Amino acid sequence: MQGKTYDVIVIGAGPAGLAAAIGAKENGAGSVLILERDATLGGILEQCIHPGFGLKYFGEELTGPEYAGRFISLVKEKGVEYKTGTMVLEVSANSVCAVNPEDGLVTFSAKSIVLAMGCRERTRGAIAVPGTRPAGIYTAGSAQRLINRQHIMVGRRVVILGSGDIGMIMARRLTLEGAKVLAVAEIMDYTAGLTRNRVQCLEDFDIPLLLSHTVVEIKGNRRVEGVVIATVDPETRKPIEGTEKLYECDTLLLSCGLIPENELSKKSGIVLDRTTGGPVVNQFMQTNLRSVFACGNVVHVNDLADNVTEESLRAGKAAAAFANGTLPQDEKQIPTVPGNNVRYICPQKLCRGADATLFFRAASPARNVTLSVVINGGQVIKKNLLRVNPGEMEHVDLTADQLATADSVTIDII
Repeated sequence: MQGKTYDVIVIGAGPAGLAAAIGAKENGAGSVLILERDATLGGILEQCIHPGFGLKYFGEELTGPEYAGRFISLVKEKGVEYKTGTMVLEVSANSVCAVNPEDGLVTFSAKSIVLAMGCRERTRGAIAVPGTRPAGIYTAGSAQRLINRQHIMVGRRVVILGSGDIGMIMARRLTLEGAKVLAVAEIMDYTAGLTRNRVQCLEDFDIPLLLSHTVVEIKGNRRVEGVVIATVDPETRKPIEGTEKLYECDTLLLSCGLIPENELSKKSGIVLDRTTGGPVVNQFMQTNLRSVFACGNVVHVNDLADNVTEESLRAGKAAAAFANGTLPQDEKQIPTVPGNNVRYICPQKLCRGADATLFFRAASPARNVTLSVVINGGQVIKKNLLRVNPGEMEHVDLTADQLATADSVTIDII
């Protein structure tokens, strides 16, 4: 079946997709369609009932559903079309193939497309935890959905592997529900998530945080009966023999990182960044397929939903401009280069003639550092930071004038 033709089609209705659709509609896109595989709009925000959203964008503290609700209302007010319960099967430069119970298999045409599929959690298989495979092992996000949306308690004595933000938030949530969180074990010697979550979710509830520790064995047959945790060598990240300790528990949550959801991107020939796992983009969030844009956690895993919103509004605006034929183009784009103690930079390429905000993460934590942005070997920006942490995003703004004659941009943390 052949569907309608749209100026902009957005894939995903989480914080990125909702903001991208609004950004497109507010900047000249006549027709915008959101395709969402879930039954409702809002994405992951619907299960994030904790506060902490909107501090940057709205200037007030909201829960996830409240934050999503504001954008859902805007989507409806601005006349954005949407189809829920719709699975996208394939994306090309100017079309999207999808399926749902109402339309069956349908192909929509579009002048531009925005990828906003979000990310998924690393599972036990991805981190290769040894032991049996009993009931009682969940990713932190699946446990969050079960408790917050389906009202199913996952366990009473819990160990959490990994100090990602969802894991730390679930440590607090489980404690408030009456469970005992025995420990949060983190293989690195620093927390993977935000400092505020470590303080508010672990320290305020006296939940032990075991840095440089990992789970080396899961015990139990029908149900988890315990996990063995060992200290790891900070250099090699390998368990140190003789440091093993048994924690008797009935549940293990895995909070070991997020992976951008990019099967559609790979299939369509979009170039992916090896470090982020997401598409290579410029400051307009434009991929190597010029009519296809990407934003939010499908590009790189963000620490704040507010940052996702700002990035996605920009992607939607650029997609609308492309559909209208007004987006600036630069055949020879400028590469951004991660320098000393910088894990990655997004965007990876820059067009001359437009301002740009570069988001980046430190490779390792450090205090009292100097941030240095170098263009063509000449230092442009230098500022001091009290600390950097891989779990927290940093950014720097560059003007079009600074990029006018650039051949490369390098960021160093010294």
